[in-house]
Amino acid sequence: MTDHAPPDRAHTDRAHTDRGLLPVASGARMRAALVELVAPHRGPAVAALVALVAGAAVSLLTAPLLGRIVDLVADRQPADAVTGPVLLLAGVALGQGLLAVVGVLLVARVGETMLAELRERFVARALGLPLERIEEAGSGDLTSRVTGDVAQIGEAVREAVPEFARAALIIALTLVGLAVLDWRFLLAAVLAVPVQVLTARWYLRRSTSLYAEQRTVGGAQQQQLLDTAGGVATVRAFRLAEYHTARVRSRSQDVVQIAVQVVRLQTGFFGRLNLAELVGVAAVLTAGFLLVRSGTASIGTAGAAALYFINLFGPINQVLFLLDVAQAAAASLARIVGVADLPVEQEPEHPVQPVDGRVRTKDLGHAYIAGHDVLAGVDLDIAPGTRVALVGASGAGKTTLAKLVAGVHRPAQGSVTIGGAALEDLERRTVALVTQEVHVFAGPLADDLRLARPGASDDELHTALAAVDALDWVTALPDGLATVVGTGGHALTVVQAQQLALARLVLADPTVAILDEATAEAGSAGARVLETAALRALEGRTGLLVAHRLTQAATADTVVVLDGGRVVEQGTHDQLVAGGGRYAALWAAWSDTR
Repeated sequence: MTDHAPPDRAHTDRAHTDRGLLPVASGARMRAALVELVAPHRGPAVAALVALVAGAAVSLLTAPLLGRIVDLVADRQPADAVTGPVLLLAGVALGQGLLAVVGVLLVARVGETMLAELRERFVARALGLPLERIEEAGSGDLTSRVTGDVAQIGEAVREAVPEFARAALIIALTLVGLAVLDWRFLLAAVLAVPVQVLTARWYLRRSTSLYAEQRTVGGAQQQQLLDTAGGVATVRAFRLAEYHTARVRSRSQDVVQIAVQVVRLQTGFFGRLNLAELVGVAAVLTAGFLLVRSGTASIGTAGAAALYFINLFGPINQVLFLLDVAQAAAASLARIVGVADLPVEQEPEHPVQPVDGRVRTKDLGHAYIAGHDVLAGVDLDIAPGTRVALVGASGAGKTTLAKLVAGVHRPAQGSVTIGGAALEDLERRTVALVTQEVHVFAGPLADDLRLARPGASDDELHTALAAVDALDWVTALPDGLATVVGTGGHALTVVQAQQLALARLVLADPTVAILDEATAEAGSAGARVLETAALRALEGRTGLLVAHRLTQAATADTVVVLDGGRVVEQGTHDQLVAGGGRYAALWAAWSDTR
């Protein structure tokens, strides 16, 4: 029994459209963020710039030296006359390479440090966001930012930024070199600039929005895949496979269409760059021919000018090509900074300690979409230390009620109090929520458990594991508590992962514990193990169970039956079965299928 009714197509499309994606930073804010990140690293950044400038300047000596060799040969000088220029060429190559390596390494160092700081800031903000905000955006939006967007920025920092800086410096200094040879060579070379500028403007006008849309469409596709794969059991149960396949296909088609638009844009971009090269080469060669014929310049000087301009092809194309990477990285950076700038959820300045574990809801109501109430008028009074099972058909509002009590969502109306204190005034650890979606963190199993209580000793970890019947299999692991689990480590079964989550619950020791279908993913035998473990984890605290199996309801102190977002029955298991109402019908149906 899940808490999500099978949606019709119109409802799902509208819900996706209405989902409030996480914000994207403006261009001004993004530039300010870059300044903030660079400021602590001015020294290394200046050193990198000096090294790159020096390397670019040294590289410009190549063309004049080659021109000098041409002139010596044209004047029929002896062979040993070219020895000096050749040795200088070797020195230029060595010096240029060394300075370029130093410059690129310094740029990479500064860039990687900035990226690490940005990543840490992003993760800190993401972990501090209200769960309601993350659910509203969808985990796919956040996941795509922390994976694809961070990777895109990392690629730019490691490759694009150093190459862009070096290429830009070479372009600027080469133009200076052309002017030194003869101002008319520079004039001929800049005839290609209007074509290149128009090409860049044409590209930037189209690429900025296109790359931003590509990132958004990619996030939507990832969210749909997560929704479909994560809810595969529900999809199968309600025979929604064809519908979800169509949704995945639609999102994938969006990604393909935007990718085709990007390829078309890039093709037009490079075609225009080739035209600029043709214009520039023709102009410089024509200028050289006229200057040599008039005796104003030597053949070597004209050759050096031609080499200068031809050597510009690589840097200019690189700079313009890197606009492609820059645009993608800028779109990703805007998405990262947008999250990094969000205010984190603040703990109460003076958190209140609940006097006991009594949970009360008064006139509680909630709606995910305006005008469509999921809960309405829910009044509960749960005594301290008791276990209450929430029962009802799919879409009855069980999970929503559990999340409201856990503080994941803020109620649209009414209130929730624990121990007489408002939920928002309590410490976060007052209430703990365990769902069927359990994440096992990569690393030693002991570290995973200590997430719930950082200072816990090994004995305390053993006690918590024993409480949920997990100590036997943990001690049987190759390295016990030191065994690496999670991605790349020892794989845990569904039941073991859920026992790990329940052990964390014991270590956290909340006043109120909420189990939202915590045994739903296990088979029958596993479910019985987890039900026993869950009961032991709830000992000494108020427990709220979203009952996936009615055997959980049968062992609860109180059963609350929901229908259409309202409480329709409430009492013990025996009372409700004897009453012959809705719960009795559910129990009879459940008993017949066992």
